[in-house]
Formats: sequence, C-alpha cells, structure tokens
Amino acid sequence: MIDPFGRKVSYLRVSVTDRCDLRCVYCMAEDMTFLPKAEVLTLEELDRLCGAFIGMGVEKIRLTGGEPLVRKNVISLFRSLGSRIGAEGANGGLKELTVTTNGTQLVKMADDLFAAGVRRINVSLDTLDPAKFAAITRWGKIEPTLDGIFAAKAAGLQIKINSVALKDVNEHEYDHMLAWCGEHGLDLCLIETMPLGDISGDRTDQYLPLSVVRSRLRQNWTLEETDYSTGGPARYYTVKETGRRIGFITPMTHNFCESCNRVRLTCTGTLYMCLGQDDAADLRRPLRDPGVDDAALREAILEAISRKPKGHDFVIDRRRKAPAVARHMSVTGG
Repeated sequence: MIDPFGRKVSYLRVSVTDRCDLRCVYCMAEDMTFLPKAEVLTLEELDRLCGAFIGMGVEKIRLTGGEPLVRKNVISLFRSLGSRIGAEGANGGLKELTVTTNGTQLVKMADDLFAAGVRRINVSLDTLDPAKFAAITRWGKIEPTLDGIFAAKAAGLQIKINSVALKDVNEHEYDHMLAWCGEHGLDLCLIETMPLGDISGDRTDQYLPLSVVRSRLRQNWTLEETDYSTGGPARYYTVKETGRRIGFITPMTHNFCESCNRVRLTCTGTLYMCLGQDDAADLRRPLRDPGVDDAALREAILEAISRKPKGHDFVIDRRRKAPAVARHMSVTGG
C-alpha cells in the first residue's frame, strides 16, 4: 500500500475498545460516554480486517485501546494474529505484534501475551509518585501498573515506558524515571501532549515542549545519537550511563509526518489515515455486508489509503479553545 506521497503503509494500529479502567487527564474526560456494543466490531471482525491489511503489506500491528487488555477474551485476537507472524505471503507477512497498555492487567495476562507471539510492549506510566499517579489517572493506583511491568519482564517481554510530558506535573521527574528505567532494564519514551478531544481543561496548561526536557536531561545524562527505530514516530538516543534508550515523540515541536507509515483502525471499524485529521473511512459497513467479499474489502482499504494526507496540523494555543480533533485519544488508539 503506497499513499499519495509515496510512503509505504506497513504499520496498523488497532483500537480494540474505547473503554479503559483509568481516566488519564490528557486522554479522557472524567465522565466518559462509551460506545454501545452494537457499534463495536467483534474480535472475529477485527481479526478479518487485520488479515486483509496483512495481505496488503502491513508488517506490524499494535493493539491499543482505550485499554486493550480490559476487553473480554482479547487474548484470542492476540493468538490469531500471532499465528500469522512469520507466515509469509505475497507481501512478506506479519513481522511483529505489539500492544500498548496501562499495565493494570499484565499480572494475569503477561504470560499469555508472550505465548501468543508478543515480544515487545509499551506501558503507559507518567510518574513514579503514587499521589501524582492517582491525580493524573483520576482514580488509579500505581501498584497494579508497577506489578504488571515486573510481571511482563519476568514473562520475557521487552518493555518501553511511555510517559506524556505534562507541564508542572511530571516535568521534573525524568531524571528519576531515566535512572529507574536503567536500573530495571527498560527503555523510556517521552511524548508531547496532543490536542485531541475535549478533556475538560486547558491544554496550554499541560503542554511542555520536549526540546526543553531533552535540554534538561543532557545536564546529567549523555544522550548519544542512534539510528534505532521501532517503526513509529519516536526519535531515539542511547543513554550512555545506563545503556538503555530514550525516545522523544514530538508532534508539536517537530512534525514527523514525512516518514509516516501507519494508519489507525478504531473498534468501530473506522479507519483514520492520520491521527491529526478527521477524514476517515467506514470499513464496518463493507465488513458486515454479506455481499462484500475480501477483494471488495481490500478495494475499500486502498481507496482510503489514496486519501492519506501529507500530515497533521496540531496547534496548542490559548486563542484556540477547541481541540484540533474532536475525538478523544482513546477512540483512535493513540
């Protein structure tokens, strides 16, 4: 699949649910209204769609949410997709299956994920301070997430910690987090907050440029250039003192769209060609139409890819009260 700007689409992010057991302040409103069950694709429908994308050249699939691991029997989808890893077809087949999670379910699911073929996971963790964790997540407790991280490590999974940089909240914790990740053999990825969805707050109060964070970290750490990439938008450095990596995802201060290789499928079957644009394709309709075969489904996907835009236009500004995109991050899956 080649988009209008010559970029090969090889990475599919799939939101398997819009539901979550936390309410992070940059992701959701506190009082969320979730989708009715009839609008949400079954796991079998998600599997069929993913299979179509794999057949068309997708090499990496990341399951996201909401919180993907709270969806009932979601491990069956992991097993089905994992069985396709290394099963080469005309386009090379699936090479990697990953997941982004808040970690709360990992104690009971880490071994199953590894058995299903998952080898790397991202865990969202914005602070190591229990009180701040509760404030950021609105009602979460840090212990289940930390226990989940260590359970995943024991299961053999490689772990990257995702942390959203929040001004005046966790901006002075990153020296500690970098040391903690180094101690436990984890990579760290910092993310600028993005203007997605009505969160009942002013995003200008949250926004912290990662150029500032990187400059502060360099006062105490040696960040060495590296060409390491996971196929996503992060720019990575090796931390000389720990031997681990730190990544920076900067949709606000550096538009990384020129190398974008991904599209996002929601749990309703809506395909977003860009995280920061509203244009989308409805794949649920052809998926549930008994008269539409897999060939027609692939045509619908190709038509959507032909509309993939050059990039997003994120802006965080006090003069612009509305979010750049109305849907919440939990709907698109990050």
